[in-house]
Amino acid sequence: MFTNTYLPHVGGVARSVSTYEEEFRRRGHEVRVIAPEFDGAEDSEHVLRVPAIQNFNGSDFSVQLPQPGLIAEYLDQFQPQLIHSHHPFLLGDSALRAAWTRRLPLIFTHHTLYEQYTHYVPLDSDALQRVAIQMATEYCNLCTHVIAPSESIAELLVQRQVARPISAIPTGIDLDRFGDGDGRRFRERHNIPPDALVIGHVGRLASEKNLAFLARAVGQFLAEHPDAYWLVVGTGEAAEAIETAIADLADSKQLIMAGSRTGQDLVDAYTAMDLFVFSSQSETQGMVLAEAMAARTPVVALDGPGVRDVLNDVSGRMLPGNANEVTFAEAIQEITHDRAALARRGEIARQSVRTFGLDVCADRILELYEQLVAEHSQREDADPGPWDRLLGRLEIEWNLLIEKTSALAAAVVDTEATRSHLD
Repeated sequence: MFTNTYLPHVGGVARSVSTYEEEFRRRGHEVRVIAPEFDGAEDSEHVLRVPAIQNFNGSDFSVQLPQPGLIAEYLDQFQPQLIHSHHPFLLGDSALRAAWTRRLPLIFTHHTLYEQYTHYVPLDSDALQRVAIQMATEYCNLCTHVIAPSESIAELLVQRQVARPISAIPTGIDLDRFGDGDGRRFRERHNIPPDALVIGHVGRLASEKNLAFLARAVGQFLAEHPDAYWLVVGTGEAAEAIETAIADLADSKQLIMAGSRTGQDLVDAYTAMDLFVFSSQSETQGMVLAEAMAARTPVVALDGPGVRDVLNDVSGRMLPGNANEVTFAEAIQEITHDRAALARRGEIARQSVRTFGLDVCADRILELYEQLVAEHSQREDADPGPWDRLLGRLEIEWNLLIEKTSALAAAVVDTEATRSHLD
């Protein structure tokens, strides 16, 4: 697995990679991860850390430095049967080179709407967003198979002219683990009364998550309910904006900024919440929504990609994507005024995410792996010699050049891909 974000980085892609690699290894498969160096990362025999620039452009991301020989030597020792890429650039390009040179199947998971993240790059603009869309589309078409984390994204990729086979498979969650939290214990640690109404949110506190909107909506609710709390789990540059918004609208003591949480502490945090709120419209899958629902916590969220694949009005409330803060605050009031009914919704929510279980999703990915490896073994170039490897390297370098050229051209001229957007 090639990924630009990995533990201890906190984020959806890092968690997806670590979740599946641990599950596949538990089932007896050999898995290696190639990822950038990251502050605080522990050494592991299963992970190759490549040199990288830390905290690129003030973000919490690392950007790899070119080390093709290091990666090639590592893969020569490991001898993979299949390569799985989790980004369409940087180490994603390295994954393409490795797969094409070795004539191996390459799977790519389209985790992110990359055009929503161009603000992390200097000279952000509409043109740069089109470049990101086109680059991801061209990358998909250089892979053997594409995984979309939701049906919404699978449909979008088809609209964007991805011609490779696409499978919609979400990141699986451990239903037993998220159903076994101790919310009372978490509340005691953070001095939250056991009977208080707790609104919750989990995720990176980043501008693309629409958190200013969420803070204003929750702040309006808290102002009318002085005994309620908002529990925010996560870190990021939007933390200060959240604190400011709540201070302007309600009592700052009603806001609990719990920081980043992992493992059992994260499960306990979900269980400590009576309601989960979410307003991001840049998601490709509703991973944190599914985790909250697995912990029996109903959800109020704005309609958006990924969200509509998880949530319905039986397990929570999905508001129109253009709903305002007042409407969102009213939805919180409506769903929380009857605590017994809220608890019943929580039980329904847990049942509704059974299809997101890790065992189900891992089975689907492993079946796909096995299918691609079997098809590859029947090819004439399944065991490439030095000449085939050289040809493969020349082919992929040419294709990468075409990919980058096409992406840059999209900065000037719209393409079918850049004209396609999710509602």
